[in-house]
Amino acid sequence: MPEQDRSSPHRPGAVSLFFVAKAGVFAAGFWIWLLVLVLTQDGATGAQVLAAAGATTTTLVGVVLGARLALQRNAALRHADLKRLLVDISWNAFAAAGNAETTGPGTVVPFPTRPGEHERGTGRGPGDRMPVRDRRDDDRRS
Repeated sequence: MPEQDRSSPHRPGAVSLFFVAKAGVFAAGFWIWLLVLVLTQDGATGAQVLAAAGATTTTLVGVVLGARLALQRNAALRHADLKRLLVDISWNAFAAAGNAETTGPGTVVPFPTRPGEHERGTGRGPGDRMPVRDRRDDDRRS
């Protein structure tokens, strides 16, 4: 079967990308304003302090939002890979179970199942403790 064209996984972050870009624009504006103030004025003024604080804050916000966006995208890709892996595993198990009837019992490893009451052995060694009810059942059998 040829490889199907799988759709790209859901990649969150359109809104996050908007805020990262917005923080970048504001940071660039604050840095330009700070540069203009530093070049045109001689002493430190309140406007320069405000521009420096705004430039620093918006730059840090942009970096934090950018890192969060990168982590979201990475998590979305890992989640899509995990879902794809689970689908492949379940499909392979389904196909193997269907092929078990035609190819024979030695080619497919069956899934473990719990034994029924009548199939279950005691699982006890000769010196292990046993409830009184089980002792009575063993005495009746022998």
